[in-house]
Amino acid sequence: MLCLLTTLSLAGCTAAGGGAIADRPAPGPAPLLRLVSYDSCDGLLESVREAAKRAVTPWGLPGGAQAFLARAQSATADAGRAADGGSTTAYSGTNTHEAGVDEPDIVKTDGRRIVTVVNETLRVIDPITRRATGSLHLGYGQHQLFLQGDRALVLTSVHAMTAYDGLADARVPMRGPSATRVRLVDLTGAPRITGEYEIGAELTDARLADGTARVVVTSHPMIDFTWLEKATDAERLAANRKVIDSTPLERWLPAYTADGTGGRVDCGQVSRPAEFSGTALVTVLSFDLNRAALGDGLPTAVLADARTVYGTGGHLYLAHDETWRGDQAKDRTELYLFDVTGPRPVFAASGSVPGHLLSQYSLSEHEDVLRVATTSGQRGGRNQRTESAVYTLRRDGGQLQPLGKLGGLGKGEQIYAVRFLGPAGYVVTFRQTDPLYTIDLRDPARPVLTGELKIPGYSSYLHPVADGRLIGVGQDASDQGRVSGLQVSLFDVGGADAKRLDQEKIPGGWSEAEYDPHAFLYWPATGLLVVPYTAYDAQQRAGALLYRVNSGSLDRVGEVKPGGYPRRSLIVGDTLWVVSDTAAMATTLSGGAVLAQVAL
Repeated sequence: MLCLLTTLSLAGCTAAGGGAIADRPAPGPAPLLRLVSYDSCDGLLESVREAAKRAVTPWGLPGGAQAFLARAQSATADAGRAADGGSTTAYSGTNTHEAGVDEPDIVKTDGRRIVTVVNETLRVIDPITRRATGSLHLGYGQHQLFLQGDRALVLTSVHAMTAYDGLADARVPMRGPSATRVRLVDLTGAPRITGEYEIGAELTDARLADGTARVVVTSHPMIDFTWLEKATDAERLAANRKVIDSTPLERWLPAYTADGTGGRVDCGQVSRPAEFSGTALVTVLSFDLNRAALGDGLPTAVLADARTVYGTGGHLYLAHDETWRGDQAKDRTELYLFDVTGPRPVFAASGSVPGHLLSQYSLSEHEDVLRVATTSGQRGGRNQRTESAVYTLRRDGGQLQPLGKLGGLGKGEQIYAVRFLGPAGYVVTFRQTDPLYTIDLRDPARPVLTGELKIPGYSSYLHPVADGRLIGVGQDASDQGRVSGLQVSLFDVGGADAKRLDQEKIPGGWSEAEYDPHAFLYWPATGLLVVPYTAYDAQQRAGALLYRVNSGSLDRVGEVKPGGYPRRSLIVGDTLWVVSDTAAMATTLSGGAVLAQVAL
């Protein structure tokens, strides 16, 4: 049964004491899921301490919060046209889940410029002269960016450093905190940083819509556990709980700096579900890229460990599973819906579905209905007992009310790919063969299975093309499920039964597009498909394969080898750009002639 949530607005933090808001679930067969805020900072501290004590083990906090001897403090205690109308050149944007909602990536273009963040450096390339026009060293970290007019927003993940303290037991790490850096870069001349923001939390994901970036970060409490070498597990557990009881609130609330000014997420902007572990805090930051300064990010936080982010123009969904429970984990995913039509995200509704998501593509909002595809059951081993399902939910006040369910998909298998397109859904499960399920969602209260295509191998990314066809990128496999290399498939899903029209194989190959759709390029104007690959057969090969997608076939038209592994492809005008980890190569659309190469 789906768990539902009661609406409660976010409340401000007061100086007076008092406990957290704690309405009890209504009686019924399933617990009532709710997201509530705190009426005081004292209430928040008491709540997170109690939750952390329930979750702690003799070896510290589970999951990402496992941090023995973590002595460090918070890292920062002290396809379209150009958006401004200045370009009429046709260009391909980042391949994203939802139209009008951008996703961060390592390469962006607006038709006037190409901006890359590769090898710790931001570079600007003029697609007309095909030359680099500026660069900016970004330093250590994994970098992604958004492009908005003459500004770039660079998001940098600085991962925690792990070391050991010379103790005999190597299970006891010293960990420093991870951090997320946000930098606003002016691109009107030589690239220069005009705003900086940093927070002691890991970058989860981000979305950009209507000029505002929503950046989701996750932090874990920095708790200084002490390892007791000559002690029983019970004694260690008691000692860890005692440490939690003395840990101040600021160790749960990440600190940030905004253009040199320090701050910390305010407890009045923190909410919690009815059950949580106290081991993670998800914070949504908002940055208006039409402004000259970043500001403090307007943080809004939830005591959860949401690892999946899905955004539409007006909504942002965070998905949270309960893997922190370990062997006692409830096989469900909690869903938090935020209204992002205003400057600061506002909690709007929440709900729950059984099972776990594959990725953001497991979620889709269509005509005010949320569709969710999950896999439930015991995984791993020869006797795994799993099956998948598609659920539909509709918001009713503060609840995501269940509407319908289609279960029994891929028994003994797991979901490998999902795509919802308007009133239709497509789900790929795999263990030995690849059932491609076609689902009719025109009546969301009664999802109907309309087709099932079983073929060897699987697709892990599905992309729509015209006339009821899908492109699938994944792995070919034997009848026993042994994978053998990259395959690109063309499916006809316009009729009652799905059909595979064509298939291209690269033995021993794989593609980044299998797990990161940003690496996939389809250009509808000419039917050009570009898929990067690496193959390990007689020798290692790498390149970007070019296909022409016809009504019933995939015709290979060329290959581009820019040097190194190709990461992204894009089109500006009549030029194809393939970006690797070492160079950006410009070619004709067929890949037959190299026009320029820019070192990165």
